Amino acid sequence: MFTGIIAERGRIREIRPTAGNDSAVLVVEAARTAEGLELGASLAVDGVCLTATAVDGQLVSIDVMGETLSRTTIGALQAGSAVNLERCVPAGGRLDGHVVQGHVDGVGVLLERENQGNWDRLRFGVPVQLARYIAEKGSIAVDGVSLTVTAVSVPHAPEPWFEVGLIPTTLTATGLGEKAVGHPVNLEVDVLAKYTERLLAFSAAPVAPGTPASGDGASQ
Repeated sequence: MFTGIIAERGRIREIRPTAGNDSAVLVVEAARTAEGLELGASLAVDGVCLTATAVDGQLVSIDVMGETLSRTTIGALQAGSAVNLERCVPAGGRLDGHVVQGHVDGVGVLLERENQGNWDRLRFGVPVQLARYIAEKGSIAVDGVSLTVTAVSVPHAPEPWFEVGLIPTTLTATGLGEKAVGHPVNLEVDVLAKYTERLLAFSAAPVAPGTPASGDGASQ
């Protein structure tokens, strides 16, 4: 589990496609994040939960499956690309952002950005199927960054969007200040919203004959 608080801006040193070109190995330069990182440890790269397969000084190697390459912005990275990095939160650690799983729900796009003096307003387009999970004053992860939603489009908008306001520290420490209009971003909506929808769907569905009631089960 992550919190959406970026620890470091790393840089892609190398991308090695594997046989068949359906997966790849990323080599990431991560001076701070690599320190003490063990093999098999989880690492969020631009909000995508990946596993460290080798650590050599400041270089971390990561295996990436074809599905991850095609369904996130990881597939568009090149040698030299800067990425947001976060180690998983330790048990008992401080939850400064919100609960982030590193499971990207979809790719959005930066539609607008406007400087407001000492902060920036950013508007992102969002896939239609994700819009229902995004609420004003709720949480969302953009490229792994925990952000608070400041405005949303109306329900059932054909081209839904949401807005966030970013202070200078967030703009510089996470790379969001570098993104131009039209740039894609990884989005992870609040997991609590997805579980709530799933629970409500079960509550509304008829119970099949012989199905144990809530509270019954194999544990008894």
